Amino acid sequence: MATSLFYILVFPGFLFLSVFGLLVEYIDRKLYARMQNRKGPPWFQPLADFIKLVAKRDIIPEEASSFMFKAMPVFALTAALSAFFYIPIWSTQALFSFTGDVIVVIYFLTIPTLAFFLGGWYSTSLYSTVGAMRAMTQLFAYEVPMFMAILAPAILAGSWSLSEITAFYAQNPLYAFVNIIGFVVALIALQGKLERVPFDIPEAETEIVGGTFTEYSGRLLAFFRMAIDIEMIVGASLVAAVFLPFGLGLGATVGFVLYIVKVLFIVGLLALLRTVTARLRIEQMVEFCWKWVAPAALLQLLISLILSGVIVK
Repeated sequence: MATSLFYILVFPGFLFLSVFGLLVEYIDRKLYARMQNRKGPPWFQPLADFIKLVAKRDIIPEEASSFMFKAMPVFALTAALSAFFYIPIWSTQALFSFTGDVIVVIYFLTIPTLAFFLGGWYSTSLYSTVGAMRAMTQLFAYEVPMFMAILAPAILAGSWSLSEITAFYAQNPLYAFVNIIGFVVALIALQGKLERVPFDIPEAETEIVGGTFTEYSGRLLAFFRMAIDIEMIVGASLVAAVFLPFGLGLGATVGFVLYIVKVLFIVGLLALLRTVTARLRIEQMVEFCWKWVAPAALLQLLISLILSGVIVK
C-alpha cells in the first residue's frame, strides 16, 4: 500500500510529473521564443505562474453549474496522471501493464479534452461555449489518426500491451523505422490534442478571448494548466515508447536519462511545428486531418498489416 502511494504521489506519479511538466513548459516556451528571435521567459516563470494562480480566489459564474465547473479540472488532471502509469519509461516494462492497456492509455488521453468541453459548456459563457464546441470538433478530427498511428506499431508487434510493443521494437530496432509515417502522424495529432498552434483554435485569444477557459481563474485554472503540462509529458512519453524504443536495455539510470532526452526531443519538434505554422480555422483543421493525416495513418496501418503477414509466414 505504501509503495503504491509512493508511485502515485511521488515517483513516477504526481510530484515527478508536476515538476517535469513545469520544466518542459519552460523549455517549450524558451525554444518557441528563441525560434522567433525573442529572449523568452526565465526558468522559474511556469512555477511563478502556477503559484500566482493558486494564490488567487476561484470565481464561479453565477449561471454556471458549480459542480461541473469545479470537477472538470480535477478530472482532466487525474486522467492525464493515470495514463502515465501504463507507459514504459526507463525500461520495456511499465509500472502497471496488461493486455489492452494501449487502448486504456488512448482513452485516458481523451478525457482531458472531454473535460475541457464540459468545463467550457457548463461555464455558460458565450466565449467558453464556442471554445468548447471547437475543442469537441477538433477531437473528432485528430483522434482517429492518433489511434491508427498507435495501432499500426501494435499490429506489427502483435500485441495490445504497451510494454510488449516497446519490448518488441527494443529487440527489433530496425522495425521501428517502418513506423516513420506513423511517428509524423502521431506528432501532428498530439499537437492537436494539446491544442497548440496551428491547432489552438479552441483557445484563440484574438477571436474568443480564452475560449474554453475564459471563465476559469485561480486554482481551477491552475489545475487545467497543470493537466495540459502533464498531458504533454504523457503524450510525448507514449510517442517515445512506441516509436523511439531505443536504449531500453542499458539499465534503469541510462534508460531514464534516454527517456528524458526522447521527451525533450519530441517537445522540441512540437515547438518547431508551433513556430513555423499559423493558426488554422476550424474547418481547415478538420479538412487537413481527414484529407491528409488520416490517409497517412491508414497507409502506415496497411504497411504494418503487410509486414505482419510476412513476419508470420
